[in-house]
Amino acid sequence: MTRPGTLFGIGVGPGDPELVTLKAVRVLGAVDAVFAASSSKNDYSIAEAIVAPHLPASQGLTRLPFPMTRDQAALDAAWAKNAAAMAAVLAAGRDAAFITLGDPLLYSTFGYVLPRLRDLVPGLAVEIVPGITSFQAAAARTGQVLAEGGENLLVASGIDDDGRLAAALETADNAVILKAYKSFPRLRALLSGLGLSRGTTFVTRLGHDGEAVERDLDNAPERPHYLSLCLIKRGRG
Repeated sequence: MTRPGTLFGIGVGPGDPELVTLKAVRVLGAVDAVFAASSSKNDYSIAEAIVAPHLPASQGLTRLPFPMTRDQAALDAAWAKNAAAMAAVLAAGRDAAFITLGDPLLYSTFGYVLPRLRDLVPGLAVEIVPGITSFQAAAARTGQVLAEGGENLLVASGIDDDGRLAAALETADNAVILKAYKSFPRLRALLSGLGLSRGTTFVTRLGHDGEAVERDLDNAPERPHYLSLCLIKRGRG
């Protein structure tokens, strides 16, 4: 039997190609195949655009379409189909990389594909190459300290239930809210009700055209781009 290739989950950071790690560049130049997630509505991949300056001319890249939906049946079908495409490469003994925005283990498509690949390719070797997260880059861009001393830092999803999110924020010294684009008016109202508007910085399209930082949450757009997040500084520790 052919020994399966190694799967590399590679984080390529939030947007700036110069934030791609040296290890990520080395691995991308060494693997036999590179895969990137894209929306099923278009043929464009943000992760692909980020690594494009680092890919050897001879290195091809395959986009895997994933629907932007909450329809679980549609998602399951897409994950299964795309995992099968990657499994075919790995089962043939070829190494493959799956590139993802930010870090592969934080709100990433890679986390959904990985268990399916392990089912399809027994004995699959997996290596993770961490990437700089959007909130780390946003903190650097704004000069905002994420946590110090005895403070804690909450990393939360803006699409979480209001009650759960509010309860988590009540116990946090500082927080990061990712996925801050969906139902943003609701999220803004929630933060205002908790008295956190003044301590919140809104960042969108970090490292891409149209990058913007708003220190006043009221000035953030009603319908922000999906590459948007909030940094919250309470500092009670």
